[in-house]
Amino acid sequence: MAKPSAVTPQGAEKEYAQLVDVFCRWLPEKGLAQQLRREIDPYVRACVLWVWRADGEGALPQKYVDFYNAVYSGAGTRPSALYWEMATAAAGCVRPAVPGFFRSLEEYDRRHNTGLAQRFVDQLTLVLLLFAGADQVITDQEAGRVNQLTAALMGREEPEKPQPEDQGKQAGQQEQTEEQREQAEPQPTLEELLAQLDELCGLEKVKRDVKSLINLVKVRTLRSQAGLPVPPMSLHMVFLGNPGTGKTTVARLLAQIYRAIGVLHKGQLVEVDRSGLVAGYVGQTALKTQEAVQRALGGVLFVDEAYALMKDGNDFGQEAIEVLLKNMEDHRDELIVIAAGYTGPMERFIHANPGLESRFNKYLFFDDYNGEELFHIFQSMCGKNGYTLSTEGEQQIRRELKELYENRDENFGNARDVRNRFERAVARQADRVAGLEQPTREQLMEILPDDLELPEETEQQKDG
Repeated sequence: MAKPSAVTPQGAEKEYAQLVDVFCRWLPEKGLAQQLRREIDPYVRACVLWVWRADGEGALPQKYVDFYNAVYSGAGTRPSALYWEMATAAAGCVRPAVPGFFRSLEEYDRRHNTGLAQRFVDQLTLVLLLFAGADQVITDQEAGRVNQLTAALMGREEPEKPQPEDQGKQAGQQEQTEEQREQAEPQPTLEELLAQLDELCGLEKVKRDVKSLINLVKVRTLRSQAGLPVPPMSLHMVFLGNPGTGKTTVARLLAQIYRAIGVLHKGQLVEVDRSGLVAGYVGQTALKTQEAVQRALGGVLFVDEAYALMKDGNDFGQEAIEVLLKNMEDHRDELIVIAAGYTGPMERFIHANPGLESRFNKYLFFDDYNGEELFHIFQSMCGKNGYTLSTEGEQQIRRELKELYENRDENFGNARDVRNRFERAVARQADRVAGLEQPTREQLMEILPDDLELPEETEQQKDG
C-alpha cells in the first residue's frame, strides 16, 4: 500500500484536463480528437469508480463525489453528481468496456504504423493513479485494477483476483502498525549522522559538499522562520563516480540527515535501477515507476545507473523518466531523487534531456580511492569482522592495493575490489586454520601473506 501526497479535487481536475488537452492536440487528425473529447470523460469516470471499488463493497467516502465530478476535461456539461448518484453507479459498476475512441486510435495505428494507443494507455495510467490517491492511499488492490484496465485495452486480459471485503482495512492497519514501529525506533541525531559521514574513508570533497549543502538548507529554514524571502531550490542531485566509491552509503546518510534537519519526514532510502522502474510491456512502466516513487515519499529515491533508462532506444525507459519528472515536481516537498552512475554516461544522459537538466543542478563527484585509502578500507573490514593483519600481511596487502590503484582500468571496482579480496583472504585463512590441531585466539584472527594470495585458478586465468 502506498501513500501519495494530498490531492484536491480542483488539482485533480486541472491535471486531468491538461493531460487530455495535450493528448488531443498531439493527435494527427481532428476527427480523432473530437471523438476522444466526446467520449473520454464518461469512460474515465467509469474506470475511476471501478478502481475505487477494488477494496471491497463498503460505501465510498463522501468526499469522493467531488473527485468524481472532477473528471471533466472541458467538453460538454460539467458533471454535478450527488453522492447518492455516485454511490448508485459504484454499486453496480463493472470493468468498463474498451471505448470507441480507443478502437479508432488502434485503427489509425494499423494504417499509419504509429503508437497512439500506447501513448493513451500511458496517460490513462497516470490519470487513474491520480484519482486512486483521492484518499491519500493507493492500495495494492487499486493498483491491480489499474493493471487490469490497461491490459484489457491492449488485448491482454488479466483475471481479477478475488479480494476479501476487509483486506483493504487489514492492509491499512498493517501499514499503520509498521509506521508506528518505525517511529518508535530511536533515530540518530544530526551529530551522530555527521560523525558517521566523517568516519567514511576518503571522500573529503564529498564530505565538504554535503556539509555545505546542509548549511544552506539550515539557513534557508532560519530565513523562512524570520519572515525573509527564500528563493526556490531543488535538492535533487546527481552522484558521479565509478562503482564502489560510496555513492549509496552517502545517499543513505544524506536521507537520514535531511530527516534530522526537517527537510524529509521519514528519511528512508529506496534503491532502484532500470529493472525497478521499467516493465517489459506497454502501460506497465508508468505504474511500476509510480509504485517506486510512492515507496520513496518522505525520503530519497536512489536511481543507480540512471542512464540505462535510455538504453536500446525503446520508449519504456523514456516513459519512466517522464513519470519521475512529474513526481519530482508534484512532490517537491517530500521527495528527493538522486541519480547515480559513471561520470561520462551520466553527464550525457542529464544534458540530453532539458527536463532532467533543469531539475538536477547539484552534482557530487566521487573520486576513485587511492592505494592508501583502499588499504584503510581493508583494515576497517578486518577490524569490524574480528581479523588482524600480520606485519608481513599488512605490507603485502598495502603493496597490492597500491598496484591495483596505479594499474586501474575501466573495470576498477574501488571498495568492491577490496571486499572481494577480503572475502577471499578470509576463505583461505579458514582453510589454513582448519588444519591446525588447536588454534589459538590469535591464530583464529590473524591473516598471513599466504592468505592474501589470489586463488590458483585466478592466477591461471591471468597467465592465460
